[in-house]
Amino acid sequence: MSDKKAAPSRRNIIKGAAVAAGAMSAPMIATAQTTSLRFQSTWPSKDIFHEYASDFAKKVNDMAGGKLKIEVLPAGAVVPAFQLLEAVAKGTLDGGHGVVAYHYGKNSALALWGSGPSFGMDPNMLLAWHNYGGGKDLLAEIYKSLNLDVTSYLYGPMPTQPFGWFKKPIAKAEDLKGVKFRTVGLAVDMYTDMGAAVNPLPGGEIVPALDRGLIDAAEFNNATSDRLLGFPDVVKNCMLQSFHQSGEQFEILFNTGKLKALPTELKAIIDYGVQAASADMSWKAIQRNSEDYIDLKKKGIKFYKTPDTILRAQLAAWDKIMAKKGGENPLFKKVLDSQRVFAQRAGQWQNDYMVDFKMAYNHYFGKGAKKG
Repeated sequence: MSDKKAAPSRRNIIKGAAVAAGAMSAPMIATAQTTSLRFQSTWPSKDIFHEYASDFAKKVNDMAGGKLKIEVLPAGAVVPAFQLLEAVAKGTLDGGHGVVAYHYGKNSALALWGSGPSFGMDPNMLLAWHNYGGGKDLLAEIYKSLNLDVTSYLYGPMPTQPFGWFKKPIAKAEDLKGVKFRTVGLAVDMYTDMGAAVNPLPGGEIVPALDRGLIDAAEFNNATSDRLLGFPDVVKNCMLQSFHQSGEQFEILFNTGKLKALPTELKAIIDYGVQAASADMSWKAIQRNSEDYIDLKKKGIKFYKTPDTILRAQLAAWDKIMAKKGGENPLFKKVLDSQRVFAQRAGQWQNDYMVDFKMAYNHYFGKGAKKG
């Protein structure tokens, strides 16, 4: 056997070069690094609102294909619910999920994204004004005036909120006088004008306060949230229909610096993820709220339609609030003026075009309806 080494063939040289090149390029084709963002909601983990926040995050995470991961923590995990805005602006949190009305103490105009009758606009119409009628720019202007480094996405039109949970049904506006009541936003001013002593508690603190007698009555939002938070365990009467928060929606906040640092592709996914989550939340709310409404009735909760005299008293109180706040705060008046113009046009269209769905419902399910 010869001691001479065989000369490498041309084929082996090419093969070796290919292997070496592959080894060098391997890191270049590795999976892209995941950007993780830490969010907090303003809701207890058991509330359906926190579920909505998680639904949004899942949609974005799924569409991002591993390039982005939003983690959503419940209220209080990092900061108290009412401190969410500052925490996102400072970068303590990368983002959050709540409602604009929670920030109204910083500028009363922020309450107009939810509080009051919104000139007769329903929640979806108010979102239409926000996205196409100038509301988005006005909200950004308010946050900028407060030196808050946040980017806001509004979505998820909420169903009209009940007037409230009471130990005894409210028959007339005068019955509110002296009642220790929980609400938020400029609904605080509305109920105060109607004679209530208002305490603006976060969602997770309401039922314990009711149970301990610190408040006499409260409103939160919907049949599902109210059931999950424990309202039926401490109060047995709920008044339905109200103008105090008849057009509210959710807010998804991002720290502007964190959002701008994301690639264009991921920012587009977030934008469209908000829209997808908005539609899905609306459909889920109808399913879950209607189920829980029937369940609460079966368990003995008494629901009453808020008398028209009380609804008119709410509108009268709101007129005074608009005049007062509009005179004190130029941004408040600017938002009101924008909403009024949009509502007059869009409301005329909606009221003229939309059929009376209640008529059809009563035809099939009301008294005297024919059995199928």
